[in-house]
Amino acid sequence: MAISSMTGYAVVTRETSGGTLTIEVKSVNSRFLDLQFRINDDLRAFEPMLREAIMGRLTRGKVECRVSFGRKAATGASQRINTGLLKSLALLQAEVRSHVSSATPMSVGELLRWPGMIEDAELGQDTLQTDAAAAIGETLAAFIESREREGAALAATLITRIDAMDGIVRRIAPLIPQVIAQFQQRSVERLEEALGLALQQPGVSANLSRDEVIERIRQEVTLYGIRIDVAEELSRLATHLDETRHILKKGGQVGKRLDFMMQELNREANTVGSKAALKELADAAMELKLLIDQMREQVQNLE
Repeated sequence: MAISSMTGYAVVTRETSGGTLTIEVKSVNSRFLDLQFRINDDLRAFEPMLREAIMGRLTRGKVECRVSFGRKAATGASQRINTGLLKSLALLQAEVRSHVSSATPMSVGELLRWPGMIEDAELGQDTLQTDAAAAIGETLAAFIESREREGAALAATLITRIDAMDGIVRRIAPLIPQVIAQFQQRSVERLEEALGLALQQPGVSANLSRDEVIERIRQEVTLYGIRIDVAEELSRLATHLDETRHILKKGGQVGKRLDFMMQELNREANTVGSKAALKELADAAMELKLLIDQMREQVQNLE
């Protein structure tokens, strides 16, 4: 399945028997599906149909749909009064004047200028709705195609970041056993040296023998070496990177799943940084966090 960005744009213009119909759809990222419509008064009744069409194709994003209709110049023979609207206005006007007798009645000119009062007899609402349904379908197809193109570009960018993080993990993983062994050896030598100096001090007595004290030192150093061992964190990082790559390969609606994976990757990178006993590990942790931040910015745009 294709991966879609939440950023997209499409516009379609159709020439109908009654005029020019234009539908424009654009979107930016959002946690949920947020729809906004800007529609001509003549087409306001079509909003439920447009809303249903969009909700049937999209799941996330702040989507704005603009619909406009430019009527063709109608001849006098094709024009007629919208009698239903005229009756409704007359009833409303009578009710207003029953409460406010001083209210001025609407003039003929005001009535004729009322939106929707003059209809084109050759252009029925059913015909216009059919044209609008066809136009929104065409617009959504182009809109989704634009989101998929950007989604493919974002996925390629994410893969490059994953490869870079894989390279960092492979580079530092072999160093961990050597780093721990060297750290433990240096720590034992320094503690033994410090202990020898302390035992030589006049008046210093010990309840433990020298061998027992040295063994205790080795135990403490070993335990500390375990605490600075980041092999487990690197293993989890590699697993999370494999899962992230799998999610991208599977496609579909990946935004929320990838957002969760970014949290997991960041947690492991933070732990590697906090346990870093060497400059190489600290630098690697910073590189990992930088790449994760770059990925998170891209993930926010995926549906």
